[in-house]
Amino acid sequence: MRRIRETFEEQIEQVQVDVTRLASFVVEMLTDAMRALVEQDEDLADKVIRDDDVADDLDLHIEQECMRLLALQQPMAKDLRIIGTAMKIIADLERVGDYAVDIARSAKTLSDEPYFKALIDIPRMADITIGMVRTAAQAFVKQDLDLVREVVERDDEVDRIWYHLLNELVEFMQQDPDLILQATHLLLVARYLERIADHVVNVVERVSYMETGQFQDLAMSHRAEYQRPSVDEHGGPAHEE
Repeated sequence: MRRIRETFEEQIEQVQVDVTRLASFVVEMLTDAMRALVEQDEDLADKVIRDDDVADDLDLHIEQECMRLLALQQPMAKDLRIIGTAMKIIADLERVGDYAVDIARSAKTLSDEPYFKALIDIPRMADITIGMVRTAAQAFVKQDLDLVREVVERDDEVDRIWYHLLNELVEFMQQDPDLILQATHLLLVARYLERIADHVVNVVERVSYMETGQFQDLAMSHRAEYQRPSVDEHGGPAHEE
């Protein structure tokens, strides 16, 4: 019986390792997608798009292993929460990979025209988001609630940059209609990064549940602080005096 338990614990540890592998892979995809955007590298963008199949295969492998453990081992209490959390987490990580592909597609569209402004805020937003993915993976493996809180706090930074970019890029489009196509794609990229951050918050909410046995919307109090920006009577962003 003891050996069976040890084997089961080893299998759960392998699931955790595989989840971190998926997290590392989607981080690589996101990093490459952002580099393709900044450097206007169409070949690198194509690589990110191809890599999505690898992420999907790893996601499926982890899901199948989790289902096997549920069916054959009949885990109880904490072990059950770890397996259930892993299955929820990989769904969010798979979406991160999908958004990396979306960024790569925008990078391909913008690869043959100069940017009308230096890309500063979007790469900064991406750096924060990538760090959130890495920290969330560590929180899962280490079962560390301090890391959970760190991720939730960093989501606030992403939200602040997103709303700043939304106002800024809409203003550029209002001032010069020729910038609409490029500004729209940059706005989409910023939106994808904001959504990635939300998925990472989902991940750490599941880690918190795994540890405490209680599910909480950890970002609810923070999200209330960031409302959609107001607009003036012409439909543009309102400016405070």
